[in-house]
Amino acid sequence: MINKIINIDFIFVIIFFIYSCSKPKDNSGMVWIEGGEFEMGGDGKESLSDEFPKHKVKLDGFWIEETEVTNSQFLKFVNDTDYITLAEIEPNWEEIKQQLPPGTPKPHDSVFVASSLVFKPTKKEISFSNISNWWEWKKGANWKKPFGKGSTINGIMNHPVVHVSYLDAVEYCKWKGRRLPKEAEWEFAARGGKFNKIFTWGNQSISSKYLNYWEGSFPYLNTEDDGYYYTSPVKSYSANGYGLYDMAGNVWEWCSDWYDYNYYKKMEFLSINPEGPLKSFDPQEPFTQKKVLRGGSFLCNSSYCSGYRVSARMKSSPDTGMSHTGFRCACD
Repeated sequence: MINKIINIDFIFVIIFFIYSCSKPKDNSGMVWIEGGEFEMGGDGKESLSDEFPKHKVKLDGFWIEETEVTNSQFLKFVNDTDYITLAEIEPNWEEIKQQLPPGTPKPHDSVFVASSLVFKPTKKEISFSNISNWWEWKKGANWKKPFGKGSTINGIMNHPVVHVSYLDAVEYCKWKGRRLPKEAEWEFAARGGKFNKIFTWGNQSISSKYLNYWEGSFPYLNTEDDGYYYTSPVKSYSANGYGLYDMAGNVWEWCSDWYDYNYYKKMEFLSINPEGPLKSFDPQEPFTQKKVLRGGSFLCNSSYCSGYRVSARMKSSPDTGMSHTGFRCACD
């Protein structure tokens, strides 16, 4: 009798184990990328030095979301978890000064308010040497108030969420049981099966029919040929060869990798499932640790930023959110 009970219990455990292992994860809204081998790095004359040398990468298959995370999706996360993004919290000087050159004086206390960086168009043509000419540290700006006090996400719920830091994006991904894509995964997915091409759609010239970007003269005149001055709804443009939307333009997307300007120079002949460098290095701001961003945004224009190219790399500190920065999730 005892043996019979043990056998029944054992069978129950086996059935439960099989069910648990075979029960599919929630991969809704995701696309399976089979993986494979490709050459990662710069294509075309606009490629920058941190995109070289091109190097071979081999990846296992992975899932990646077909669109950037929207305001509607992020709202569900916040309602479910009561999460507060970094842009909604007063900055801490002790943390900030660690990213600055030694001896940097502390700004006035009036600066330490919950804020985020908001794009501010200029009134005329200017030099691109000082980006503060078109960025404003806006009090009260965050994901639900993208332009500061009085603004709202009502009417743009299907636009990508912005003003989210890398750390905010990581928390959302955890809530979904997912993660941020690795930089190599992101580029492989963006290429859409078209290897050694400049853009996610191929080598055809940049056009408003392909993506949301800045037409006209940046940063003072946007002709809005694509119909949008700021972000556009996800799926406003055709998907790439893998069925992914907005892999060029709309918003920059966080990746999991640290940014190292010299990283590609350190790569082996064939890199398998690269995780990125162990630490960050940006020669322009050597004291600031930065994470990789990919894909370009609605602010990219060939006159100063061709970030919508599949190999283009951007970087920012993990605690920074901006009005042209979002993300999408991935998982194994």
